[in-house]
Amino acid sequence: MTPIPPEPPDDNAVRPHVYDGIQEYDKRLPNWWLFTLFITIVYSAGYWGYYEWFRAGPDGPQEVTVEIARIEAARLAAAPAVDDASLWKMSQNAVFVAAGRAVYATTCASCHHEKLTGGIGPNLVDQLWVHGGRPTEILAVVDKGVLAKGMPAWGPVIGPKKTAEVTAFMLSFHREGEPIQKQDAWVPIVPALK
Repeated sequence: MTPIPPEPPDDNAVRPHVYDGIQEYDKRLPNWWLFTLFITIVYSAGYWGYYEWFRAGPDGPQEVTVEIARIEAARLAAAPAVDDASLWKMSQNAVFVAAGRAVYATTCASCHHEKLTGGIGPNLVDQLWVHGGRPTEILAVVDKGVLAKGMPAWGPVIGPKKTAEVTAFMLSFHREGEPIQKQDAWVPIVPALK
């Protein structure tokens, strides 16, 4: 006796219910579709947890503020001429100040201290300036240096963009219109011997 082969599944089987005159086929969803569904569910749970439960990611207004600062920094960097007004605007831009902080830490902090309070070089957070305290004067000192007093010319080394960034970082500790006092000479702080 030969066994009877099973009947192939009917690909055109229709479900017994009718809705608005429409009947559905009774077919299983393909695996790729099911995997996509499950991956989407897991991703959405992780996304919700990251932004809503743990508040680890930035919210919408923070992202907009950061993006506006980045666009403004790019616009200011592309300006053909650097003047006092544009340097003050750069000093109020978080992207410029952060970039200037990094440049300052690698090039200027060894002489002017990491808090800009002076050491070998002058204090940069008070209102006393040896070579002028206007933004363009500060930029010129950073760019061309003062070799007679030991300040190297950083412009050829770091370039005009980074020179403007480090100037903006220094100006971020000051306010536009604050009094500027001229100081004749800077006396370096000599560390005390123990």
